[in-house]
Amino acid sequence: MHAGLVRTPASPEGGKHLRVYFLLGGTVLNWLVALAWLLRLVDTIRNLPRVPNLLGPLYDSPPPGAEPLPTLAVIVPACNEEAAIESTVRSLLRQEGIDLQVIAVNDRSTDRTGSILDAIAAELRAELVSSPRLKVLHIRELPAGWMGKQHALACGVAETNAPYLLFTDGDILFQPDALRRALGYAVSAQADHLVLLPTPIMRSAGEHMMLSAMQVFSAWAVRLWRVPDPAAKDRLGVGAFNLLRREAYEAIGGFAALRLEVLEDVRLAVEIKRLRLRQRVAFGAGLVTLHWASGTAGIIRNVTKNLFAAFRFQVSTTLFACMVLGLFGVYPAICFFGPVPMQLASAVSLVALLGFYRLFRRRGGSSPLYAFLFPVATMLLIYATLRSMLVTLARGAVVWRGTSYPLGELRGRAGRLF
Repeated sequence: MHAGLVRTPASPEGGKHLRVYFLLGGTVLNWLVALAWLLRLVDTIRNLPRVPNLLGPLYDSPPPGAEPLPTLAVIVPACNEEAAIESTVRSLLRQEGIDLQVIAVNDRSTDRTGSILDAIAAELRAELVSSPRLKVLHIRELPAGWMGKQHALACGVAETNAPYLLFTDGDILFQPDALRRALGYAVSAQADHLVLLPTPIMRSAGEHMMLSAMQVFSAWAVRLWRVPDPAAKDRLGVGAFNLLRREAYEAIGGFAALRLEVLEDVRLAVEIKRLRLRQRVAFGAGLVTLHWASGTAGIIRNVTKNLFAAFRFQVSTTLFACMVLGLFGVYPAICFFGPVPMQLASAVSLVALLGFYRLFRRRGGSSPLYAFLFPVATMLLIYATLRSMLVTLARGAVVWRGTSYPLGELRGRAGRLF
């Protein structure tokens, strides 16, 4: 046989070495993930108590001799919110110990939202002759170059001179003392922007699984105790509860500066931090509540608008984020089926996750037992992220509340979030 046709058999030792190197690399990677989870948990346990809890006795009542709280205007945009808007508005009208204006903006609704708001206003007029506490606006058309929510919020602001503004949504419920506590803290802390973290209402196992996993991953996105530090990059905006001093709202250019931002609440926080204004965040389990979505499928539908936008509509960034999610949320679970050193690292990750779930349980979260479903929730989040990207690219637009916003235009106006 010709010498050039002779094949040298593969060395069994070479294949064995490759398997060893592969397992060694996989084990090291799993331990790095485990140590990262553990260090983040320790950091969170040490520092999370620094975030104020507005249910504490310090906020039960104003201190003796304190000046009356300034007027607060609450802007409530509502597009097709007939199922929730009445409960939201009535919970606001029941607020105690505060000079309050409620401006409800019916934003091009095609359901009964507008008539429900008009009926509440008529009821108040009949009882009080006039009702300065509630004003209803009806928007019939959306101007070019605006997203509907920002336009509705900007219209609401134009109707009030109140020194403090609260931007919320049309499906949020407020305890009667929620706004007094929040505004009292904002004034005492001289806050330009305050986020009172809402408590999610979870009605199914799927909602518990998904929302608790998102809460745990949020510990990587923002360190709540660093939000007040003007030098830190940590910032927080929540659409359910963004309370601003009017001067701060005007300093960032109002919602006109964010008119085509899909994640307007997050960008608002970024702009506040960019100007080194005073940003604060607080807990208050049960003071502000919302049922964000129905079931796992509802959550996935809700984030279709947001997740691709969170990565600024960049395919490479989105795919990298999915890889990171898989590394931290799924890989440790897979390694439970590997050799003992891999299993030990996975056990450390699981202990850290249980610690996070237990920590957040005290603040309106889910049972630590949902930590065992964390890999499943992570895979669903990866699916939701890829779905958000593919649906948006296929449509060439973000579609929300019946309105289509061209992707090219959104990309051109997408500012930094990080």
